[in-house]
Amino acid sequence: MSLSTPKVSAQLLPLPLRSNANPIIPSSQFTPFFGSTLKSRFNAPIHLSSPPRSIVASVSDALKLNNNNLTSPSNLLITKEEGLVLYEDMILGRTFEDMCAQMYYRGKMFGFVHLYNGQEAISTGFIKLLKKEDSVVSTYRDHVHALSKGVPARAVMSELFGKATGCCRGQGGSMHMFSKEHNVIGGFAFIGEGIPVATGAAFSSKYRREVLKEADADYVTLAFFGDGTCNNGQFYECLNMAALWKLPIVFVVENNLWAIGMSHIRATSDPEIWKKGPAFGMPGVHVDGMDVLKVREVAKEAIGRARRGEGPSLIECETYRFRGHSLADPDELRDPAEKAHYAGRDPISTLKKYMLENKLASEQELKTIEKKIDEIIEEAVEFADESPVPPRSQLLENVFADPKGFGIGPDGRYRCEDPKFTEGTAQV
Repeated sequence: MSLSTPKVSAQLLPLPLRSNANPIIPSSQFTPFFGSTLKSRFNAPIHLSSPPRSIVASVSDALKLNNNNLTSPSNLLITKEEGLVLYEDMILGRTFEDMCAQMYYRGKMFGFVHLYNGQEAISTGFIKLLKKEDSVVSTYRDHVHALSKGVPARAVMSELFGKATGCCRGQGGSMHMFSKEHNVIGGFAFIGEGIPVATGAAFSSKYRREVLKEADADYVTLAFFGDGTCNNGQFYECLNMAALWKLPIVFVVENNLWAIGMSHIRATSDPEIWKKGPAFGMPGVHVDGMDVLKVREVAKEAIGRARRGEGPSLIECETYRFRGHSLADPDELRDPAEKAHYAGRDPISTLKKYMLENKLASEQELKTIEKKIDEIIEEAVEFADESPVPPRSQLLENVFADPKGFGIGPDGRYRCEDPKFTEGTAQV
């Protein structure tokens, strides 16, 4: 089953809805795009209730009904080895972020720190399908994206501590994770600013393959961003460029339903973000972002399309952040019933239940993974705490293209070492 363009009808079978109060939807009402809708949207009577969404089949269920699309005779969506990788990565992200909260309140981290708790299924579902050469462009909620891409926990934690051993030598902090080695092109603090960078990275891959004739340059770029970004101009401009040039990029919307204190439903004229893909000639998919297996199935096809040269896709992953917008947010605006509803759909618990029920892992195997991750995070904190702070001479590095033109004086010393420079009285 593939993510077809809007001109092609997907072969989806009519599925009964999980709620007994709803009738079976006839196949004629299905769209070419598939993903879960009903399970993810909270429909309890809260103040900011959402309008009804179009009915789309669940990816996992659609695959299970069509054995031709499965390689496993047992109809399982993952092997044991794949499941353990997914579980370990999600536990790594959750445990790391929980530790960040502790360190922030102890005064080890400064500024704004935005945690990813609740959204782990998206990072894991997409990034664990990538090759090392593939690129990831993130937002200010970027710690877990970097971890999923392979950046060591100690390097990410040190960056959050502002230490010289961090992945950006302490100069990026929470919102600007970067790793050339792992092709993490950066976290971006302003919404939307990473999308043009990701589009450029995808163009680079296409240029290397088609113009420079590098046959193995089939690299894919993932652009992560939130629902609030989808009303910004860069988003639309880059959708147009990517579709026009058939760039190997996947636009991944992490729709956690809230932008700080503004509900997504109140902020956009049509809350169904996935519809914007077909408007630009690319597949648009809405998927349950609280289920790593559903995310993974959609991600597999979208990444495959990009790698095969079939162009971009827009994937809307509907998810929920379990904490406030940042650790400075008291999180008083969201309805407690809404938060409780999504807490009951924890993506890690969902995967754990699936693996245990299908005998893909034992309780002891999963506890062993959890213990391993606890040790990794504890070591990362110790490493970060003991690491040195950046020297003052690093202050003006990477600020100017030619540091000798301003950052370094005629005597070869950094200007920031001159007390008069920091006072603003030096002649330069």
